[in-house]
Amino acid sequence: MSSNSSHTRSQLLAALADAVRANQRATDVVDELAGQLHGVNRTDGRCLDILEQHGRISAGALARESGLTTGAITAVVDRLQQAGYVRRVADPEDRRRVLVELTPEARAVAWELMGEPLARAAKPLLARYDDEQLALLVDFQRRSRELQERHAQWLRERLSAREQNQTGAQAPA
Repeated sequence: MSSNSSHTRSQLLAALADAVRANQRATDVVDELAGQLHGVNRTDGRCLDILEQHGRISAGALARESGLTTGAITAVVDRLQQAGYVRRVADPEDRRRVLVELTPEARAVAWELMGEPLARAAKPLLARYDDEQLALLVDFQRRSRELQERHAQWLRERLSAREQNQTGAQAPA
């Protein structure tokens, strides 16, 4: 690889990193505003999005998908149920198990705020790409999500280590 093509690749990689970061910030703003319009906090909004994408799931699966503890998920589901956005239903395969699902009202609000306007706006953008390019974009998004999940786990481990060090430093001798 020539130094000129190496320089171009470096520039492209930097531009891609900048574009990804800017997209993450823009998504963050959209999520914040949608949450405000829903009347929910960011964590609850993230859980609504997971339920909208995956449908009816157990509280444990919602906890795993959101990165929250099962105790925190109980509080989230309680708040969302109180707001009329989710309901607890018996698992048809195991009546002892409870699943969480969106209410029709929550689906309507999600479609009004996110689904319909984004689908309409994205249609001309996506029309610019052929099927091979769309497959590449899907692959990039999946691999990027996996990268972010691994990085989040690394950050959790660092946070846990820091908390353990602080606790150990504060313990009496």
